[in-house]
Amino acid sequence: MWRATTVQACGMWPFAAGSGSPMTGVPLGQHLFTGATVCGDPLNWFTRARYISNPSLFMLGMPGLGKSTLVNRMLIGLAATGVVPLVLGDLKPDYADTVRALGGQVISIGRGRGGINVLDPGAMGAAAARIGGEAGEVLKAEAHGRVLNMVAALVTIVRGRPMDDHEQSVLSAVLHHLRERTPEGRTVLLPDVLRVLTEGPPRVRAVTLDRGDDARYRDAVDPLHRSLLGILDGPLGDTFASETSTRIDPNAPAVCIDISGIGEADTQLTAAAMLAAWSDGLGTVAASHALADAGLAPRRWFFTVLDELWRPLRAASGIVDRIDALTRLNRSLGLGDAKITHTLKDAEALGTDADRAKARGFVERAGMVVCAGLPRTEMEDLGKVVGLSRREIELVSSWSSPPGWGVNGDNEEPPGRGRFLIKVGGRPGIPIKVAITDAERHLHNTNTRWTPNEDAVEQAAARAAQQVARAAQEGVLPGGPGTETAGRWTA
Repeated sequence: MWRATTVQACGMWPFAAGSGSPMTGVPLGQHLFTGATVCGDPLNWFTRARYISNPSLFMLGMPGLGKSTLVNRMLIGLAATGVVPLVLGDLKPDYADTVRALGGQVISIGRGRGGINVLDPGAMGAAAARIGGEAGEVLKAEAHGRVLNMVAALVTIVRGRPMDDHEQSVLSAVLHHLRERTPEGRTVLLPDVLRVLTEGPPRVRAVTLDRGDDARYRDAVDPLHRSLLGILDGPLGDTFASETSTRIDPNAPAVCIDISGIGEADTQLTAAAMLAAWSDGLGTVAASHALADAGLAPRRWFFTVLDELWRPLRAASGIVDRIDALTRLNRSLGLGDAKITHTLKDAEALGTDADRAKARGFVERAGMVVCAGLPRTEMEDLGKVVGLSRREIELVSSWSSPPGWGVNGDNEEPPGRGRFLIKVGGRPGIPIKVAITDAERHLHNTNTRWTPNEDAVEQAAARAAQQVARAAQEGVLPGGPGTETAGRWTA
């Protein structure tokens, strides 16, 4: 294959034509049919190319076909242009090594590893104090709303249903009371909320409509009190009841919050850790832009990765509201995002019609929809949302087939690995093939646990050889004393 200018190529071969592949953004791979280079990412297609009206990406596909690998490539490419990648809840972890290689910050969250104080305003509180004035007060109010939203999310996870409206009013009054009376330099903790509920100051009692009746006050706050006790004394207490172990560095070139130490079956803690990480990370984004607006810091763009979205969605009824509230950001905030899950059925598995509709909205609002291999039924359902042609459905469905039987025992990859279809609105899809480099393969191996440990194999072989030698010295060999039953297996 040779590359030439249009002046030269038309003289050598007069039937040359442009491929029409987009060339703006991170180089992703080659067009599956023309071989042309295809570039793209949510931020560049929104800011430079103007292909999309919302800088977001939603990716679906069966496990093991390279979804996180493609997003990892976008992350690296965007970091090279000064965009700050934020991986808010790395579950495997898929991105920690990449963030370290970029010189970024990796924060571990989990029992015995580190925690997040959900009442800490974090970067937003620090930025509000630095900015001061009316703009600082506005940022304080936004920080208050994020903290309230996060505590409500924890209560939702513990209960399995959303908080009542009057309980959110009580919680908001408690937080205001604590902010006004907590000394500067000390952060508020969840046990402080319980103390205020027990004391029942006038500001908190006023929103319960107790009318001076202590029994009415207790009836109003006791359900919330019990739920907060369930957080502190239950599976979430060790992680969210104390000071934040490591705060996000607002000046880091990349940030990864690693929650891979949380067990697979611990759905409540996983969902809570992801939501807390998102809240803290998006608060850092808001603080950065507030400082830039005030002329106190340079303008920075951010790219958030929300992988394995299905896990927090299934944690509790109503949790989709909290995710929607945390991720529905204005386009002017300079934030692009990538949400990754397996199928649309992840949304259909939610408990209520309202939750299912809101989860489907994640796909409908996405500027880019990227499909890896999916079964035909899944593609037909997706076609009702993003408008897929029959040919596109057949193409992506063919990528979901398993690999062929290796005649010689050779490893065969699934036919769909590294193949993706990029859809933008009603435009025809762009099928691409991604070939990873050695550097990417070293940084991003989602099958690390299945990689043989050569040192362990050699050590096991040496131990086995020592055991055989010891058995030979003691005369305990197949067919010898103490091994009478071995005769039945002797030819």
